[in-house]
Amino acid sequence: MMSVDFCGWEAHYDDNHHLNANQEPQSGRIYTMYHGTKVQTARMIIQNGFQQSSGGMLGPGVYISRDKKKAQRYPLNTSLSDKVVLKLRVNVGKVKKIDQDNHPMQKTWHTEGYDTAWVPPQCGMKAVPSGLEEDCVWDPNRIEVIDVQHVADATIEAELKTLLQKPSNQKSPACDICKRKVNFPHQTQACWQCGKKICPFMAKHVCK
Repeated sequence: MMSVDFCGWEAHYDDNHHLNANQEPQSGRIYTMYHGTKVQTARMIIQNGFQQSSGGMLGPGVYISRDKKKAQRYPLNTSLSDKVVLKLRVNVGKVKKIDQDNHPMQKTWHTEGYDTAWVPPQCGMKAVPSGLEEDCVWDPNRIEVIDVQHVADATIEAELKTLLQKPSNQKSPACDICKRKVNFPHQTQACWQCGKKICPFMAKHVCK
């Protein structure tokens, strides 16, 4: 029998970033989500990135949703002319499901090693009277704004889209090795076999 020397890997990525609101997000994936805010706040987010809230139902973090209808409701008690929905690309990291009031990890999930807390739709939590899906991402650097939607004023919409095309602090460059665009730096290293610099997110690596 002839032996074959092989060292490396080949990965297959699921590039479908869209889930239904009732589908549980998988840890380590990148998903499309939404955030409703005011026009001036949208300008600041596009230029400088999100800021972590000081608190909330799930503790500190950035509150977003895969349900665009929920994002359109926010901010509450704000006129339609001052509302904007930001379309986001989110690397959820490690996800913890919070599906009941007074969940033992409702505000401590991050200290337990999780990056995102997920509240499923219609889970019965009193803190979510709308019953719509909600997520809280601890690290704002995991979130990138990719589009603006549902802007009442066409002039403001054009302005925000122009801002989005300019270099900003909220955009992250692609990894030099795997070329995948991410919101956090990849830890590259030398292949133990061939010594070539590799990234664990590379789709394929074969030692030569």
